[in-house]
Amino acid sequence: MAKSPTASRGVLNALGLHRPELRAWAMYDWAISSMQTTIQTAVFPIYFVKVAAAGMTPAQTTQALGYVNTIAAIVIAVIAPILGAIADYRAAKKRFLVGFMLLGVTATAMMFFIQSGMMMFAAVLFVLSIAGATGSLTFYESLLPHIASDDEMDRVSTAGYAVGYIGGGLLLALNLAWISNPGAFGLPHGEGLTASQATLPSRLAFLSVGIWWLVFSIPLLRRVPEPPRTVESDETTDANPLRAAFTRLGETLRELRSYKQAALAMLAFTIYNDGIQTIVKMATAFGSEIHIQQSDLITAILLVQFIGIPFAFAFGSLAGKIGAKTAIFLGLVIYTGICIYAYGISSAREFYVLACLVGLVQGGTQALSRSLFANMVPKHKSGEFFGFYSVFEKFGGIFGPLVFAIAVGQSGSSRVAILWVIAFFVVGGTLLAFVNVPEGERAARAADAEARRVTA
Repeated sequence: MAKSPTASRGVLNALGLHRPELRAWAMYDWAISSMQTTIQTAVFPIYFVKVAAAGMTPAQTTQALGYVNTIAAIVIAVIAPILGAIADYRAAKKRFLVGFMLLGVTATAMMFFIQSGMMMFAAVLFVLSIAGATGSLTFYESLLPHIASDDEMDRVSTAGYAVGYIGGGLLLALNLAWISNPGAFGLPHGEGLTASQATLPSRLAFLSVGIWWLVFSIPLLRRVPEPPRTVESDETTDANPLRAAFTRLGETLRELRSYKQAALAMLAFTIYNDGIQTIVKMATAFGSEIHIQQSDLITAILLVQFIGIPFAFAFGSLAGKIGAKTAIFLGLVIYTGICIYAYGISSAREFYVLACLVGLVQGGTQALSRSLFANMVPKHKSGEFFGFYSVFEKFGGIFGPLVFAIAVGQSGSSRVAILWVIAFFVVGGTLLAFVNVPEGERAARAADAEARRVTA
């Protein structure tokens, strides 16, 4: 028996997808998550080491990939807050989103042409793809407080993560299928292949990500409106945008006391997200050290994706009952348990359990961190604040792997190192405990009340 329209609307409302613009916004997560799974996590890093950097030692390739990631992070750290402030002042969030999206799509699709030994070409494309993805996400996330009301924010944010898990997981599964069994898809296979033929499945995976990312961005471009232009009481509408951006950034930095709850939440997120990102980035290395086969590692990555779908939605619902801040605390407690459990595992089955536990909390914890922050920033400065958020998010992935590497060096084992990650959850959670969410929300609404909307 088919569900009634009323029942369907009720389900969509519970999921945070009850209006066309909310569904369109979430679809961008579907679009860009394919880049994060195939390019950042599963396929490109292996291709970079084995093909693009062929002839280099493993240490050299690992070092090169580390430098590439660092360069991409620095580029975004420098430009994200500036461009966010310009987008706020000019009401150009969607235009900046499109610009970065096209940069990332083009760079990702161009990876199809990477052949053996083209390390520099691959590195440049990877930097551009990361810059495009991170830059577009800054403006994508800055649209959240404009399309969702305060009581919808948590559900909509977690819905975006859940939809992203679906999109990223589906394309990654398809990519891995034709890479592992190219003959079933009519691709060259067997003995005697040329270098170009042998790498074709992986290169087609890169091209498919570019196409997927572009096509599934269309709903957001069509359905999500550009927020109205709003200027502050001391601003004119005809100032130089770059000068206005730097003025706004300076004022925001001087006035952080007025937004101290948002700033404290951002700092807390930076620290505990460092722990989350360490688990994500070091999982395959940890698995390899305890002799988990590559096929099992890939299966674990897919498990995280697909288990994350229902539990991201569940965290949105849970936040509605106990609050986003408390739900994040729950996620951090589970992450602490994950580290303790990881210390003792030794088999593929136990590694799968570990992946399932990560899937329970990864999307929900990060999504609620985003919506918690969005509720405590002025809507008319959301691009600027999410520019800062993007910078802090990138920094929240530097010190964790560094501490992990130092701990491995001191102890000679990743098992001991994984326990050190608990410190990031404890410190980040402690800072989060001091965040006064109602006070932060009041400060943001007061700032919005003083700004004026530009109608022409």
